[in-house]
Amino acid sequence: MVEGDDPGFDIFVNGKALARNEDALERLARQLHVAPLLEFFSADENSMALLSEQGVGDPGWGKHLPQPQWFQAPEGLVTVGALIVFLEESPVALGSESSAVLSELREYQRVLGKTALYGLRWHLAVSWR
Repeated sequence: MVEGDDPGFDIFVNGKALARNEDALERLARQLHVAPLLEFFSADENSMALLSEQGVGDPGWGKHLPQPQWFQAPEGLVTVGALIVFLEESPVALGSESSAVLSELREYQRVLGKTALYGLRWHLAVSWR
């Protein structure tokens, strides 16, 4: 999610492979001394509504959510870049998922690069687009 109603570029990243490999990517990020991707997650009202529509979570959560946290794009680029370099150098590190994870990380790199260029902030969020 990029801050603002319409940043002027496509911000969608599938993220399914990243979600399937969340634990392994968190361990890898810590080994590489970068922030794990989930540290950039922030649930806003839209995210919680989507989760509730999918039957996940409590529909009343939205009433108790803190304001969404926003992060500077270069912070995310550090994590994404480190993970990309590692997976390019170790293409079997995540087994058969390595290629899909690498592809999604490159999508995040593209989105975060534009986010940084426009001086916008971002956070990971849930989307069923």
